[in-house]
Amino acid sequence: MPRTRTNVLPTATAPVPVARTLRLCLHALLAGLLALPAVKALTGAATAHATHAPHTTHPAGVVAAALLMAAVYTAGTLSPAVAASRRVAAWWLAALAAAWLVLLALSPDGLWAAFPLYFLQLHLLPVRWALPAVLSTAAAAIGSFLVHSSRVTPGSFIGPLLGAAVAVVTVLGYEALYRESERRRELIDELMATRAELAAAERTAGTLAERERLAREIHDTLAQGLSSIQLLLRAAQRALPDGSAAAPHIERARAAAQDNLAEARRFVRALSPPGLERGSLAGALERLSASSTGPRVRFSLSGTPTELPTPYEVALLRVAQSALANTVRHAEAARAEITLTFMDASVTLDVVDDGRGFDPAAGGTAGRTGSPGFGLPAMRARAESLGGTFTVESTPGQGTAVAISLPLPLPARSEEAAA
Repeated sequence: MPRTRTNVLPTATAPVPVARTLRLCLHALLAGLLALPAVKALTGAATAHATHAPHTTHPAGVVAAALLMAAVYTAGTLSPAVAASRRVAAWWLAALAAAWLVLLALSPDGLWAAFPLYFLQLHLLPVRWALPAVLSTAAAAIGSFLVHSSRVTPGSFIGPLLGAAVAVVTVLGYEALYRESERRRELIDELMATRAELAAAERTAGTLAERERLAREIHDTLAQGLSSIQLLLRAAQRALPDGSAAAPHIERARAAAQDNLAEARRFVRALSPPGLERGSLAGALERLSASSTGPRVRFSLSGTPTELPTPYEVALLRVAQSALANTVRHAEAARAEITLTFMDASVTLDVVDDGRGFDPAAGGTAGRTGSPGFGLPAMRARAESLGGTFTVESTPGQGTAVAISLPLPLPARSEEAAA
């Protein structure tokens, strides 16, 4: 499997200051190691000429080979193609190795340039190519030492091999640390993005919860109070004798109460959940069924729909959303059905799926890990807060049925008749 290229050495720009420093150190190291054989060849030739001693080294050839290798190296470091393509990098390394072999044949001091070559090969080539290239370079260095030296010592083998081992351990260790650092950076970025999403979701949930609370408060206090005032004024109006001077005032007061009641109901509708803003509860449930991204969901309406208080509509819609979300995430169901039923004294919402089911006594959803979820307790709390009931029927492998039943409030005409 190819290794991730860090592009530390040949690229024109470095991703981090450490990489830039390593690249500059490699440039300086290779320059010094190329200058060493050239200077020694020139000084050796000058000494031999002054003392009229024989001199077998070719100083012009050594200098030319060192300059050639330096030119090939400089061209590769300045070329973007070397960093962008492994094929181009391999050809560049081959040209650099050829220039080094020429230098190695002319001067024994050229073997020291093998050390930076190790790093280049390990950085630019995959492991399956880099390790043979490093071994070949070490073998060439050992061969040069044997050719140019009159005696063989253990250091002639240990030196190049030890340098190759140090280079391999250093490069592979650095790249392992780099990959780990990248994984941690990606994890931190993901955590930051998740935290931002959670914060946005919490703000949205808080806004919706506050809107629902205000809608309930307006409905349960202001709207109900205005409705009661209107009924009492209507009863008082009927009890007045014909031609009473108070009748016009009571009529104006009743009309004002009716107008304010209508305004309060408009506030309640404006504060209702977005799903209820575009129509009735049945329409919101039908849109919810059509927008499901998991199993096929069918919505059905039974009975004669009646106008429900906003808290009822909110509770039924939220229970449907939560139950359907559980079905999509956990049930692995192929089909689900949402049924809204209006009866004489109650309204019932059923959400049924053909998924894998679970054991309600276990307190969570089948297949989940960790602590039990809060979806079912939250649905039950919504139902009980409105005086209703909430039931869950499920068996592992046989699907799940969730039902919420809310008692219908007394119609206004009954209250009026009682008054």
